[in-house]
Amino acid sequence: MAAKVTTKSPRTFFDTNILVYSEDPIDPAKRAKALELTVQHRRQHTGVVSLQVLQEFFNALTGKLKLDAAIARAEVEFYARFHVFQPGVEDILAAIDLYRLHHVSFWDALILRAAKQSGCRILLSEDMRHGQVIDGVRIVNPFL
Repeated sequence: MAAKVTTKSPRTFFDTNILVYSEDPIDPAKRAKALELTVQHRRQHTGVVSLQVLQEFFNALTGKLKLDAAIARAEVEFYARFHVFQPGVEDILAAIDLYRLHHVSFWDALILRAAKQSGCRILLSEDMRHGQVIDGVRIVNPFL
């Protein structure tokens, strides 16, 4: 009898926009894809976010999506069950270097640094250039 083979996804970093789509009813196809990815990575314990992503997510939920702060807090708590990267001063300095070398925004550079330091090879983001590899992290737009 053959052994069952299970394929585990690699550790994957979620940019804020992917989390926001999981709550935004305006685009059902993107919402479904974002939810599929978050559930998959939650089950496999391979999803990673940073403190920056959680902060931006709360801000987008209460601002753009007009969710009540208590509901938004519960959503942040859900994603806080992913691996959460907490940057230090050295990460800010490294993000500045990425900003200078790769001409990305500082905030994107900080996310790239967080992904790299968290052991992620993939960064899910709609806002960065799909397919680009920066510092060993491949940017993937899951909606293409």
